[in-house]
Amino acid sequence: MNELARYAREYKGTLILLITIAILSGASIIAQAYFIVRIVDQIFLQDAVWNDVLPLFGWLAVALVARAMLTFASGRTGAWMSAKVKQTIREQLLAKYTRNPVQASLQGQSGRKISVMLDAVDEVDSYFSRYIPQVIQTSIVPLMILIAAFTQDLISALILMVTAPFIPLFFVIIGIKTQKKSEEQMGQLSAFSGTFLDTLQGLTTLKLFGQSKKQRDAIEDSSFKFRDATLEVLKVAFISSLMLEYISMLGVGLIALELGLRLVLFESVTFLTAFFLLVLAPEFYVAIRELGSAFHTGRGSIGAAALITSELDQKEDRVQWGERVLSSDQPPEIAFKDVQFKYGEDGFKLGPLNAEISPFEKSALIGKSGSGKTTALHLLSGLMAPSEGTILVDNRPLSEYTEESWFSKLSYISQQPFIFSGTLGENIAIGSTRHATREEIEAAAEKAGLAELISSLEKGLDTPVGEAGRGLSGGEKQRLALARAFLKKPSVILFDEPTTGLDLRTEKILTSSMKELGEHATVITVAHRLYTIRQADQILLLEDGTLSAKGKHDELLKSASYREMVDVQEGGVPQ
Repeated sequence: MNELARYAREYKGTLILLITIAILSGASIIAQAYFIVRIVDQIFLQDAVWNDVLPLFGWLAVALVARAMLTFASGRTGAWMSAKVKQTIREQLLAKYTRNPVQASLQGQSGRKISVMLDAVDEVDSYFSRYIPQVIQTSIVPLMILIAAFTQDLISALILMVTAPFIPLFFVIIGIKTQKKSEEQMGQLSAFSGTFLDTLQGLTTLKLFGQSKKQRDAIEDSSFKFRDATLEVLKVAFISSLMLEYISMLGVGLIALELGLRLVLFESVTFLTAFFLLVLAPEFYVAIRELGSAFHTGRGSIGAAALITSELDQKEDRVQWGERVLSSDQPPEIAFKDVQFKYGEDGFKLGPLNAEISPFEKSALIGKSGSGKTTALHLLSGLMAPSEGTILVDNRPLSEYTEESWFSKLSYISQQPFIFSGTLGENIAIGSTRHATREEIEAAAEKAGLAELISSLEKGLDTPVGEAGRGLSGGEKQRLALARAFLKKPSVILFDEPTTGLDLRTEKILTSSMKELGEHATVITVAHRLYTIRQADQILLLEDGTLSAKGKHDELLKSASYREMVDVQEGGVPQ
């Protein structure tokens, strides 16, 4: 619970308020018992009239109302603290995922991350809303009752003190088993969530390949494991509740037997004292017993906390942005100095890379699939940070600049640009951080080759498109991404081969637009079709993550690897 306790310590004012409420609650419980005993004693033993006991009834009502209000205040305070802590944890998780969305997408299933942000964070609620308030209550109220008991009768107070530790001891024994079961439950829930979301996302593919029944069985098996883990946790909870009731009942029974014998047989205690202690005894054990229930739920939060902690502590290679502003409108000088990147301990390694890219230069990254081309673009764009080495921009590390100033100069056009649910115009306007006029959006769309499409639509730029570009072809999505870049007017453009998989007509339109877009910027292209980059100022050849050759097309023909790639694509390809 160390991690959860750390969050709780950040709310010292709330903890002080809970302590104050607990002290007042203890006082109200003792006062309630005292007035009940006094009323019974006055009416049945002292033969008092109604007017004599009326003030006592008034004070009893005050004690009862105060106790109810304090119980409510304790619950509300715990719920408030829980809500604040959950908000903090979710903000931390969201910040971690958004700081490095590329790496986050590579580390585990999306469904698991959603489960951690929603289910696991909700699971810690009981620790702050129930466990902490009850721990404070149990630390104070039984102690106050015990002190009150010692002032009345030493023997009864000693019995309370001797029997009380059995309940916490039982907490420890049950708590160890509960924690293990709850961790298993949260693990099964995360696995189930991840599998379920992955299946939903790939349902069409699974149906086309006849794997839907197999995947359905996998989901069923995962759900059964989660069910069994949940039932195990509930079984432990029910057993612990039964045992706590038994221990509490036994303790109250001992007090009642001892007081009864001394009151009736030995006459060594007065009725007022015996009745007062008998009323307080159940309150004493109830306060400790309720901690048992809260303790169970608190231990259940540990499994969730472990998932959250592992997610937050997961190593991330991200750019630590500085405060320098990249203010020049001219394309910067870019250099890779011994740049390396590794996906995990046993994952793919890129580098070391050493290359220089001059302003307005047209460079290309080539290589077989899995050679590290897209990873290099991610590093240059600032979406990931090098594990070793430095990326220099105008002879300064990229990390010295502010994130805003670098991204304002950069456009990254990938093979699958994301299109949001909205209109065509709204999706193009995303390209500019300032407010873009209708005329500017139309001009950007025309330069990107979207004019014909827009004119054919009844609502033009106001035509709605579905999430992820549903309703648009691959070529239309790429042209929309280019329109964003035309609107932004960047000085550095990264192309991750956006023409792959397009027909020749669409490819020519995009190539023409890309050429115009790159007239005033440095262009770095990941290329699969080598004929598209033969005129590049510099070609970087990657092989298994290593830069094996660099230079212009004619120079690289001396490289066996590059010449082999050219020969493979030579048949029927324009020269």
